Amino acid sequence: MTPGTVVLLHAPGATAASWGDLPEMLRSYGLDVVAPDVPDATGPRYIARVSLTITATDPVVPLVLVAHGAAGPLLPGLSLAQRAAHRPIAAFVFVDADLPRRGQHDHAAPEDTLPTAPDWPEAPCGYLRTHSDGTHAEARREAHLRGWQVIDHEPPSTVAQSLSELIAEL
Repeated sequence: MTPGTVVLLHAPGATAASWGDLPEMLRSYGLDVVAPDVPDATGPRYIARVSLTITATDPVVPLVLVAHGAAGPLLPGLSLAQRAAHRPIAAFVFVDADLPRRGQHDHAAPEDTLPTAPDWPEAPCGYLRTHSDGTHAEARREAHLRGWQVIDHEPPSTVAQSLSELIAEL
């Protein structure tokens, strides 16, 4: 699959700088990349601020939403916001991320404030685990059980290479 724009979503409470040189490396592979910086928002505020940033960049569709850490459970809400803006989603990728669960949202958000579309996920999903130390093993296992494409990053390839290969496979 060839995405229009890859949107890198850092975990709430972090910053876009947590992606390091990944955005530039993905751009060197010819991908259009947006990495919103929303350091002080969680839950619905995070979704709203990310959506405003995406709108301001006038992205090429379809989007690939890539979540790290605690941004994973926010993907259904972000997807719903993008669909409302008529921006189709081509794929969802979780990078060492928590997975969405019905009835479980961002712990900092008030209960029942994060909408989930009844047909989520409406696009293919993939999981990239970058640590072989057992971190995120349960989320990786669950992603595999859901039938998602799962890749364990193996050095010496770069995380950017592993991520771009996963996106291409979706």
